[in-house]
Amino acid sequence: MSRLGCDKQRDREGAERSPAPAVTPIDVRVPEAGPGARSASVDGSLVVAAPGEEIQNAVLDRLHRLALAAGRPVLATIHDERVGYSVPLRVDPDGSSHLAAEPVPTAPEKPAVRRDPPTVAAGESVPTFTLRALPEPAGGAAAPGTVAPPTGVFGPPPRMDGAPATGTSEGGGPVGNRGPVAVPKPTLTPEPVADLGLGHAADLDLKPVLTPTPARGFDAVAEAVLGDEPLTAPGDATAPSLLAEPTARINEAVKEGRTAVASQLAEQTVTEASKTLGAEHPEVLRLRELTAYIAYLSGEPDQAFRLSLDLVRIHRHAGDAEAAYGNVQSAATAWRAVRDPARGLELGNELVGLWDEIAAEEGPAAEDTEELESARTRMGRLTDRVRAQAG
Repeated sequence: MSRLGCDKQRDREGAERSPAPAVTPIDVRVPEAGPGARSASVDGSLVVAAPGEEIQNAVLDRLHRLALAAGRPVLATIHDERVGYSVPLRVDPDGSSHLAAEPVPTAPEKPAVRRDPPTVAAGESVPTFTLRALPEPAGGAAAPGTVAPPTGVFGPPPRMDGAPATGTSEGGGPVGNRGPVAVPKPTLTPEPVADLGLGHAADLDLKPVLTPTPARGFDAVAEAVLGDEPLTAPGDATAPSLLAEPTARINEAVKEGRTAVASQLAEQTVTEASKTLGAEHPEVLRLRELTAYIAYLSGEPDQAFRLSLDLVRIHRHAGDAEAAYGNVQSAATAWRAVRDPARGLELGNELVGLWDEIAAEEGPAAEDTEELESARTRMGRLTDRVRAQAG
């Protein structure tokens, strides 16, 4: 096949690549718009907080996703004009955030006004905090995705999505959103027992064998992005991928946190490869999964959801139950990142409806009913929140 316009892509990427080295801290700017400021810029990209959300939570969430994509901590300098300080920060892939150095004033103090540095540097040891999950209380209490009134301090975010306050999610991954790199949850499989004439196997003390669940959805995509193995054709580990070169460049942009460049490269390659190979060629479908993952990292969960659900239908039509369920998992991850309850309820109805159909068929979805029940439970909470907002 053709090189898919690789030379043109290389020229365009070179023009957009920042001349600064990869270790340069990400520049974050929070404007002085009062304690209720709802927008900021992260490496030049606009970040807007959801209604009722503190802007520092939205910024930390974006930096956390970049750390997950890179597979290593990212450094950032938070220029918070609301408090008049620049805060050097390090965000780890597990969601924890640390001061990288002491905050410094961004401007001289005015004679009549004395501004104190953020409380995180007030003579204490360097604090560590983790993106936490907010429990889903019953009744009219605050629900997941909502936060306490803004405090005006760039500090630790509240808990979200009902996860325990232990710094990890139920699956072992980072808390706050279901991070792309999660520890597989084990299933218990008993060892076969030979018939030794000792009675029923149920009466014996069987030792369970831990069988890890394979990575699916965005977890699998993240592993491919961070992996060092050569990219091969889907289903054939001996044949090189036809899209190995552009995919490697996209992966590199993702790992460096240049998600805008990665998104543009992915969309261009999908368009050109679809014309050459066909829109449903296995390599094109794999690249479309990567495009959905990049949208999720870029803070576009609605787009990531739509791309993933389209792939569910394609794989289901082709009879690939494993691939279809993997994209269900991706769509569910994107859906949980949707902050607006009404929009979440709308997308959730579509997701759960399709998920129900797939779970009724043979395959991994039918064997993993807990995930579907969790989605139904969240739908109930979203319904209560929408009703509460409607009065």
